[in-house]
Parts: sequence; C-alpha cells; structure tokens
Amino acid sequence: MPTYEYRCQDCSGVSSFFVRSINSQLDPVCTHCQSTDMERRMSSFSMGKTVGSVHENFSAGSEGSPGYYNNPRNIGRGVESAFEKYGMDMPQTIRDNIDAARSGETPKGLDL
Repeated sequence: MPTYEYRCQDCSGVSSFFVRSINSQLDPVCTHCQSTDMERRMSSFSMGKTVGSVHENFSAGSEGSPGYYNNPRNIGRGVESAFEKYGMDMPQTIRDNIDAARSGETPKGLDL
C-alpha cells in the first residue's frame, strides 16, 4: 500500500495518507488544521544496502567487520564480554576452549 505525503498550504503541516493502490482516489485533508489546500510533496524513502556498503561502515578492527575473526585474539571476545557484563565467573572449560581456539587448536568436543 503506497503512502503519500502532503504539505498543507495553510498551516505548513505535513500529513501522510495510506491508500489501497496507486489508482485510489485521494482527497487529502490536513490532519493538523483540516484544510483541503494540500500540495503533494516528495516522500522520504529508504534505500537498500549492498554487502559492500555495509562493509564500508565497519572499521577493520571492529566486531562484525569482515576479517574480524581472522585475528585469533578476537575469538571468544563476545563470550568474555557477556560474562563480564553480567558479573559472572566464566567456567574454566569455556576459558580453556577460548584459549585453545586462540592458539589455533580445535576446542575439545568439536568435530571439524
């Protein structure tokens, strides 16, 4: 369903109208002052993002950026910060698995 925006020529208020289809008849009335002296305006819109544009928004060292986990020091950072955030002690088995992954070993119990 399309949304159209109109600016009131009397009060300068902007009103949005949802219609069932592009061919629907619309007689806009200002939602602010009830004037019928309305002028259609260009609506704002959103743009889709490409993979490239998303990657450009991340710095090379930030979590979620391409290559972040290529650096073994970053493996387990999210787990460590979650335990720290909630004030919990990390079980030794988890600490051992993170340390093993950072040193290039496959953590125990994982069949890769």
